[in-house]
Amino acid sequence: MTVPPQQRIKIAVQKSGRLTDNSLHLMETCGLVYSRGRDQLICFGENMPVDVLLVRDDDIPELVAEGICDLGIVGMNVFREKVADGMDVRPELELDFGRCRLSIGVPRGFDYRSPQSLEGLRIATTYPRILQDWLDTQQVNAEIVMLSGAVEIAPRLGRADVICDLVSTGSTLLANDLVEAEVVFESMAALISSNGGPAEGWPARLVSRMRGVLSVRESKYIMLHAPRSALAEIRRLLPGSESPTVMPLEGRDDKVAVHAVCRENVFWETLEGLKAAGASSMLVLPVEKMLA
Repeated sequence: MTVPPQQRIKIAVQKSGRLTDNSLHLMETCGLVYSRGRDQLICFGENMPVDVLLVRDDDIPELVAEGICDLGIVGMNVFREKVADGMDVRPELELDFGRCRLSIGVPRGFDYRSPQSLEGLRIATTYPRILQDWLDTQQVNAEIVMLSGAVEIAPRLGRADVICDLVSTGSTLLANDLVEAEVVFESMAALISSNGGPAEGWPARLVSRMRGVLSVRESKYIMLHAPRSALAEIRRLLPGSESPTVMPLEGRDDKVAVHAVCRENVFWETLEGLKAAGASSMLVLPVEKMLA
């Protein structure tokens, strides 16, 4: 049965950049099977009434606020910079990718001691709103030099004294003889929606599925055999586990089978501790999705 066009929903995703692959992978993990159009800017959902629009990340908040898209995935740095007061959009769910920070970068050898070291200086950035809010909080008067790109070379060109730019590894700063001096804003990817939240139907179902995927990203499913006498210690050692499932073993009164979802990483040291407590036949499996 073909879904009428008016019943389809749209989710906006960065068309190219550090969030693109992770955003599409998240949609796939939520069960979406899609095909791309010739222009490569729309992914048409084949098994759900969900289409993914590939757009500039700067445009995503406005597309959601205007109701053109039901949901969007965007970095919180873009959200904070682009969302004006009264704009009908809000973060719905923090995602676990796209982590970075907006930081002050100063030339190597610059005597930076505190935000007050920036008093009266020129700061180049593509995030003037976030930077101005931070300067106001720190009670620092500085000139903001707005640049659309290549912020890191502004001091070398004499356009600014220091910069405020996104940092992930810090390699770009080092390549331009700059040092990270102060973190202005911590950012990650987020799912955004209108202020009313996702309506019933597929928008709400997508949010629920994303929560299910994210809740088990680091989770593992553990199966093992344990002596009944060591059951209390085994439970204590299982990392981040709720009450495990305990089942009898056929023909054994002294041992049981224990199954548990552990919401923390399971390291070799964890398995070695379980073995020392009497566990055997241990099997650790990844958990792809779970719906509470």
